[in-house]
Amino acid sequence: MPAYLAWTAAPPVDLEGPWTEARSAGPGLFLIDSTEHLSAVYHALKWSLPDDTALVVVPLHETPKLRGLAPGTTTWLRERTVRPDRT
Repeated sequence: MPAYLAWTAAPPVDLEGPWTEARSAGPGLFLIDSTEHLSAVYHALKWSLPDDTALVVVPLHETPKLRGLAPGTTTWLRERTVRPDRT
């Protein structure tokens, strides 16, 4: 199932949309598990925010390097993404 990383300047209180799971990974940072394409995920988030609120949504194909995020974030990502080559 595709995973997405989303950041917004004004996180919505109730995240409802075309996803199986949306979890907070840090202030304004969300991990989203969805079978929908990027556009559907982006627009569902956009419509849940006040007008002119900053928003970034990107698909995650590989497990990113990270630290200092909510407990369980690395495990969640490793279950849904490919670990990068270590060459």
